[in-house]
Amino acid sequence: MFQLKAAVAAEIEIKKSRFLGQLYPIYSRQEAQRLLTQIRGQHPNAVHVCWVLLCEGDSGLDDDGEPSGTAAKPIYNVLVHKELFNVLAVVVRYWGGTKLGAGGLTRAYGQAISDAFKEAELVAIEVLSELKLALNFSDESLIRRLCDQYGATVLQVDYAEQAHLTIKLKANQTEQFFQEACNVLRGNLRRISSEESEERSE
Repeated sequence: MFQLKAAVAAEIEIKKSRFLGQLYPIYSRQEAQRLLTQIRGQHPNAVHVCWVLLCEGDSGLDDDGEPSGTAAKPIYNVLVHKELFNVLAVVVRYWGGTKLGAGGLTRAYGQAISDAFKEAELVAIEVLSELKLALNFSDESLIRRLCDQYGATVLQVDYAEQAHLTIKLKANQTEQFFQEACNVLRGNLRRISSEESEERSE
């Protein structure tokens, strides 16, 4: 997965219709809505402002009056193909007087974003994962030292009959971390399932 280092834009013209493709690094729906309001204000004569938002926990898309599936979907397909995340993709359309048909629209919206993407500088996103462990109180310091070695963060500690630690670390290191933790603690360690965790919180 990747995210944008900075906003980029490109413009194409098809049968006198102008399509302004724009990509912005975005981290929340509120931020996206503010930016969309600003973009609409900058283009009062545009006939459509179509967009796709992909960010953690809150994504969305809007054809803004174009025939269903001809605007937001091709934009979305480009973002998914390029593995782009934390992004707001917007295409502003100025009417050129000639209907493009569903196929023409689909190609135009997809191309406008693809062309903007050519200018983009990307940053790799490291996917993080949570790991919940149950261990003896006396072993907590050993696990915390292992966390330091992996650059992992202890998000939460609950004390019951054992210490329950919730740890956040790189997703691709989760299994390696767990195996090493098992070795360090000589098997005196248990992974807490998400179902068990939910039961404890109820």
